[in-house]
Order: sequence, then structure tokens, then C-alpha cells
Amino acid sequence: MITLAGPVWRWDPWQDMARLRRDVGSLFEKPRLYQASNYPPMNIFVGVDDVIVTAEIPGIDPNDVELTVDQDRLNIKGTRKAQEEKADQKWHRRERGFGSFHRTVELPFNVDGNKVHADYQKGVLTIVLPRSEADKPRKISVKSEK
Repeated sequence: MITLAGPVWRWDPWQDMARLRRDVGSLFEKPRLYQASNYPPMNIFVGVDDVIVTAEIPGIDPNDVELTVDQDRLNIKGTRKAQEEKADQKWHRRERGFGSFHRTVELPFNVDGNKVHADYQKGVLTIVLPRSEADKPRKISVKSEK
């Protein structure tokens, strides 16, 4: 007797055709150095009192990064400078992108822009965004008349 543990795998020809179409289509696209929707890659951690955002921006001078906060939105803008080619060299392979990037992230609550701080170490930008006092949940006591 044969028993199967877990779901049975089924071949889906439509999924394979969609993947083939996407792969063939990508052969004819121009390479994109940065896509606004996914650069820089980020992790966002939510606590009761703050949000912590980490973003990978290796090789970028922190002075070339601009952070702005507007209520519940964090904007990260910056520029990665192109590596200069020396007169006696030519490119053999060039995969690292350069140029401007911009990313906006919606946060789960309003933050206090005056208390935001950022740190940059080993190519990782860490931004701590404290929750606005006005946006924090408050305990409301219920009164009853006897």
C-alpha cells in the first residue's frame, strides 16, 4: 500500500507557458540598473513604540542619501556614483548598478519626525522611527453610575 504525505504535485502547462513567455520577453528588454519598486532592499520591523527600517545600500556614501518622513511615509532617495574607468582599462563585466534611486514606504502608523534617527554601518542603513504620541493607543477607563 502506498500513501502520500502532503499535497500531490500536478503539472500546470499554463504556468510553464507564462514562465517561458516572461523569460523570452526579458531577453529583449534593456537592462535596468535600479527598479524603484525594489531598491534598496529593505526589512521593516514593527514594535509597539517604533518602526525600525533597515536598507542595504553598500558602496553608497551616506552623504548621498536623503531621508524624509511625512506622517506615515518614509522616503529614501540617493545616488550611487559610477565607478570610473581608467584610461588603460576597459570593462570586462559590469553588473553593479549606478545612478539615482528613490523609494517610498508606507508605515503602519504616524511617526514623530523630530525623534527619527539613522545609522549607517557596513553598507546597512538603519532608521528608527518612533511612534507619534498622538498616534499611540490609549487606555480609556469606563465609568459607571451606581
